[in-house]
Amino acid sequence: HYYITNNLSHVVNCTQGSTASPHCYKGPRMSNKPTFWKHSDVKQPGSIKRVSSQENQTDHMLKKNTRKPRQSGDDDEDKFVEFNNKTEDAWLDDSQTDLEFSINPVETAGMGLSKMNIHPSLPRDLKVSKNYQKRGNRPHLLPRQLSSPQYPTSDIYIPPRTASSSAGISTPSDWTSEGVAESRHSTAMNKEDKHRAKFEEILQSDCPDLENLKKRTWFGCPSYQRPIVWQMLSGYLPPNVARRNDTLNRKRGEYWRFVAQFFKTRHDPDFSSLYHQIHIDIPRTNPAIALFQHMKVQEAFERILYIWAYRNPGSGYVQGINDLVTPFYVVFLGQYVEGEVETADISHLTDETLANTEADTYWCLSKLLDNLHDNYTFAQPGIQMKVHDLRRLVNRMDGVLDEHLERNVVEYLQFSFRWMNNLLMREMPLRRTIRLWDTYLSEPNGFSHFHLYVCAKFLTKWAKVIKSLPDFQAIMLFLQSLPTSRWTDDDIAELVSEAFQLKCLFPKAVTAVAGTT
Repeated sequence: HYYITNNLSHVVNCTQGSTASPHCYKGPRMSNKPTFWKHSDVKQPGSIKRVSSQENQTDHMLKKNTRKPRQSGDDDEDKFVEFNNKTEDAWLDDSQTDLEFSINPVETAGMGLSKMNIHPSLPRDLKVSKNYQKRGNRPHLLPRQLSSPQYPTSDIYIPPRTASSSAGISTPSDWTSEGVAESRHSTAMNKEDKHRAKFEEILQSDCPDLENLKKRTWFGCPSYQRPIVWQMLSGYLPPNVARRNDTLNRKRGEYWRFVAQFFKTRHDPDFSSLYHQIHIDIPRTNPAIALFQHMKVQEAFERILYIWAYRNPGSGYVQGINDLVTPFYVVFLGQYVEGEVETADISHLTDETLANTEADTYWCLSKLLDNLHDNYTFAQPGIQMKVHDLRRLVNRMDGVLDEHLERNVVEYLQFSFRWMNNLLMREMPLRRTIRLWDTYLSEPNGFSHFHLYVCAKFLTKWAKVIKSLPDFQAIMLFLQSLPTSRWTDDDIAELVSEAFQLKCLFPKAVTAVAGTT
């Protein structure tokens, strides 16, 4: 305080014409420079006088700033009124005047400035002396026009709070954990409502734009809109509203004609082994979910898988395809039941409802498997190639992890075969798989190409834990029971976002199988 006050008094003394000292400010005189005020050409009342260096600086300034009782007949009031009239236009807002403060270009040449705009609410401008860097980075402030004590020195004047003004205003002490959680929940709900509104806007069109729909579905689809969205993105349901009913009736009728024609052959010697394999795999499909243990559901799965294998003899049925049925069936059945579909009682549903759900599931599953045909032909070349690509990709992402797996004789085929064959369905809860498939259906070649990048990020996500495991057995036990039971949709969103970044970095990581595109 002493340092600044002493220098202020010294500078003011120099500008008032006193004998200049060797350290006195050498700039132009104050009276020759443009001032902050538009019309101020008179001396301002309350200007700072020189302070003797032999007196206590703080006490002296306090005494000077203390107002004396006004005497009758004193002309200070007239001077202040005159000064106020001269300068009242300085406090006009921006809509009334364009208030600018000009600085001598010679003075500001070193800063590369010729004009500086000062906000009207600032009481005065402060200039930094040229000795700024020479004196310990402590600026010497040279006041042009010093404000009276009643104006604040900060940029924003905050009036003192009163009981009436503070009523209804929250303070940090009011920000409890419950309030913060409620605020975050409200924000999340607003985003979700906007997300749903965008879907409704798209789907209300007579012919929705599929590209726009994919962009929205990539980030997740609302559950009640998912059936129609999945059917359109799978290529099963036409976007044109006028054609939908005819298409659904025709495709559903076609499926049941296949059932009537082919399902009766399941006991023939040529197909009995096929049916037997399907029959024993169905009860193993997500045994922890009550819906899949219902007799009507298991019979529907048998028909779906048998008809598909019968009509695709090149690949036939392979263990793991039974898992791919479940997401479609749960999504399409969800439009007819309330609450959680996995625990719903379907005994009250009509036969027509169950038949339509079964037919829709069959056709969407067929569309999916058409893009994964190489995964289920003889020797499964599609899966083997993807496992090979996964190792190459992980080696480039995290070479230390790849070396750790190799050092402990862990082959990628031993753990990632199931990831490719079942599309990670056995590695995470069914609900998380459904969210993942929102992105797969929106991404070009989502199930065949983008899935590789998801698997790569899925593996490197656990890299720190895997590197800490000492041997083959510990690593394999961990990879076969990954801790994803408590994952949420946010975890899936993070996974696919990182996978997309990886795809942009390594766009040619997927090797095409010979004879395929």
